[in-house]
Amino acid sequence: MPTMSTLHELLIDELNDIHSAEHQLVQALPKMIEGANSETLRQALAEHLVETEEHVNRLDEIFTTLERSPGGKKCLGMEGLLAEGAALIGDDGDPDVLDAGIIGAAQRVEHYEIAAYGTAIAHAEAMGHSEIAARLKKTLAEEVAADRRLTEIAEGGINRLAATEFGEGETVES
Repeated sequence: MPTMSTLHELLIDELNDIHSAEHQLVQALPKMIEGANSETLRQALAEHLVETEEHVNRLDEIFTTLERSPGGKKCLGMEGLLAEGAALIGDDGDPDVLDAGIIGAAQRVEHYEIAAYGTAIAHAEAMGHSEIAARLKKTLAEEVAADRRLTEIAEGGINRLAATEFGEGETVES
């Protein structure tokens, strides 16, 4: 890890971490799409793959603006989250339960990205990088929308379908 003497250095480090995370997600999403059983879930993941590719492009533009090249850092947080999600794909089990698990794994990824983008935005704004902050905010809004879409899919049926495996349609009351 480079020496962190300035907020600018920290922002570059954060952007490299996010860049790595987005690249890893571009590689993982096709596997999640293939592993999903619900057509609605597959479609949502496919749409987010297209967005994620745009997130990488946006980050590349930010690095150009900062006169830096991305790279040199692997996002270990994303690596761990994706490894947990990958364990579900191809498992034997009820397809609806596996879809509920894929949604949970995807939402953990989204929440990680939401936190990372929020931090980078705060640092960019503190340094007066309003154009960079605006680009990051656009991506943040897309990450929040992806998370909401996954919640809608889960609550709109997959969780109910998965819960029927508990026993003849019974569910556990909190």
